[in-house]
Amino acid sequence: MNIPKQITVELGLRPGQAEAVLALLAEGATIPFIARYRKEHTGGLDEDQLRVIEDRFAYLNMLEDRKEVILKSIEEQGKLTDELKEKIENSLRLQELEDLYLPYRPKRKTRGTVAKAKGLEPLALHILNNPKEKASLEELAAPYINEQLGVLTIEEALQGASDILAEMISDHAEVRGSVREFVSNSSVVKSEKSPDAPEADEKNLKLRARGEQDVYRNYYNFEIDILKLKPYQVLALDRGVREKFLKLRFETDPEEACAKIKLAFFRHKKSNFEEFFDSAVKDSYKRLIFPSIEREVHNELVYEAGLHAIEIFAENLHNVLLQPPLSGKIIMGIDPGYASGTKLAVIDATGKYLEGATIYPHPPRNKRAEAEKITVTLIKKHKVEVISIGNGTASRETEQFIADIIKFYALPCQYMVVNEAGASVYSASEVAKKEFPNLEASQRGNISIARRLMDPLAELVKIDPKSIGVGLYQHDVDQKLLAKKLDDVVVSCVNFVGVDLNTASSSLLTYVSGLNKKLAENIVKHRESTGRFNNRSELLGVRGVGEKVYEQCAGFLRIPEGDEPLDNTSIHPESYPAAKKLLDMIDLDGQSLKDTGRVIDFYINKIGLKKLSQEIQVGEPTLQDIIENIKKPGRDPREALPKPTLRSDIMKMEDLKPGMKVKGTVRNVVDFGAFIDIGVKQDGLLHISKMRKGFVKSPSEVLAAGDEIEVTVTDVDFDRKRISLSLVD
Repeated sequence: MNIPKQITVELGLRPGQAEAVLALLAEGATIPFIARYRKEHTGGLDEDQLRVIEDRFAYLNMLEDRKEVILKSIEEQGKLTDELKEKIENSLRLQELEDLYLPYRPKRKTRGTVAKAKGLEPLALHILNNPKEKASLEELAAPYINEQLGVLTIEEALQGASDILAEMISDHAEVRGSVREFVSNSSVVKSEKSPDAPEADEKNLKLRARGEQDVYRNYYNFEIDILKLKPYQVLALDRGVREKFLKLRFETDPEEACAKIKLAFFRHKKSNFEEFFDSAVKDSYKRLIFPSIEREVHNELVYEAGLHAIEIFAENLHNVLLQPPLSGKIIMGIDPGYASGTKLAVIDATGKYLEGATIYPHPPRNKRAEAEKITVTLIKKHKVEVISIGNGTASRETEQFIADIIKFYALPCQYMVVNEAGASVYSASEVAKKEFPNLEASQRGNISIARRLMDPLAELVKIDPKSIGVGLYQHDVDQKLLAKKLDDVVVSCVNFVGVDLNTASSSLLTYVSGLNKKLAENIVKHRESTGRFNNRSELLGVRGVGEKVYEQCAGFLRIPEGDEPLDNTSIHPESYPAAKKLLDMIDLDGQSLKDTGRVIDFYINKIGLKKLSQEIQVGEPTLQDIIENIKKPGRDPREALPKPTLRSDIMKMEDLKPGMKVKGTVRNVVDFGAFIDIGVKQDGLLHISKMRKGFVKSPSEVLAAGDEIEVTVTDVDFDRKRISLSLVD
């Protein structure tokens, strides 16, 4: 197979695009580098398109390897025909390939193989290949009675022939494809409570204690058309089956299925043995084909639902990582708690830890007065402007405590409740121990809570993406695929924003194009031993950073106030001559890039981008990027996003009334809606049906994690602690 050509056809690419991408990848170029700095080579393909090409290339290579193994196996059996070889070589899906191989795959002991061992295969083939045979089945079977081989009667001989035929039908690639399509499109999926369901399951006991239903209650008598099945339902059903709470089955019309089998296998050929064939077809479908295809369809549904869940997780992660930083503020991070205390930590505007304490304003200690004194002293001493409160245990009580002291002491600061998911993971990590070797793990978590408000991206890259808390069913999906997808998201976000070479942690640098953990650590060590970097070219003095690594990473690393102003842009050093030529043509000084915007726009409008690119001898896409960066040096693309909403007072669930409009932050987007933090103890659910008038295919069309929105309260259920919200007036 010509893989680049096949990818070009499948993805509708222009000739040469796939070849260019694959060649760059083979040279060691990264996806972010290709997307940003090789647009002329790829025709401007974005990161998502590049990853699709990369993934499809890997799949088709794997498929080609599998074809070689299968062709060799069939050839060694002496059964490889030209027609079969062509079908195998033209296969584009692994399932299709395995269907073709099934008749030749070494089998365990089956009824069909037992019948063959009894010498009954010639009888089965004679009945199949001689549809106009005048002799009766009994007459044909009589010669195959053989006491030595274990065939004692005519009925046993015919049953053996039927078993062989049933297996032939089941192994037929076109039959399996037809039945698979039928089951995939025409089944009714049904589930019921398993007789083996563990009644004392811990999750259900907790739910019952709160007066709520069992976890899988909705699926104890569940029935739905397979085409209407939602991904989250698929994953819930699959988990229920694996945990032995549910029994799942796919129901189809057996007669229609058998009709499709006969059409695929016999091709409308009439025979004198129709009744015998009908019996073999029904047996093949019920005993061999349907159980196998049912498993395949179930597994395919779970796989596709898993991919969907991974995409939702990835999208949420992308939006959380790119939340705008609250830079230039002195922040107090608070990790709420009861018996173990509430931890405080103050960081300065650069993220440096200044001071911390532990207070006990809540039960069982109830040292509120002492807690107030310590907190207010820290706020006043360090001139704290913003307080970042983790949303875990005792979060709302801590929020009330902070709101009360802000009001009582008239403190000039505000607060925000942030998602603390992963803070405890970070606090016990090697990264945290290295950053704060003299602090206890419990004290490191609140520093992370403060920093993730100051710069979410820089802090969250220190945590396993799966621990950030924006996924659904993440434990039920392919963990290898999930890890790769989330890692791709982090890499994409880090390189999209860019990294300050003189302040970035090794955790952040690890995700920069061309770098890895070892190189990132070497950069930090070099910075600590020789001082700050004054220009990008000094990177070549770092151990392990050669020309190729430098090419891949340099454009994504920023040096504010360095020797070269262009080092504070995403212009790649290879394009500096073009950028400087442009500045010379316009008679501008590279030292004052911030004031060049209007002049450049006027010049381009006068000459035209195409002519200018020819004069500078650089591609139009690259020139466009050069111009954008010269106009806005040092720009953080997150600055264009709305800043997080800060509060100085608090609401309680009891304050909510239907019809009330409240502001909130989108915490998580899932298939059926979004969970919104509106400033009370319980997140509200904004169901997909309440997002806007008319049909909404996916909640992600309307909202993203981190969005600040105004919603209307439609219902408050105090007993079940549920809040329903709406965006529709």
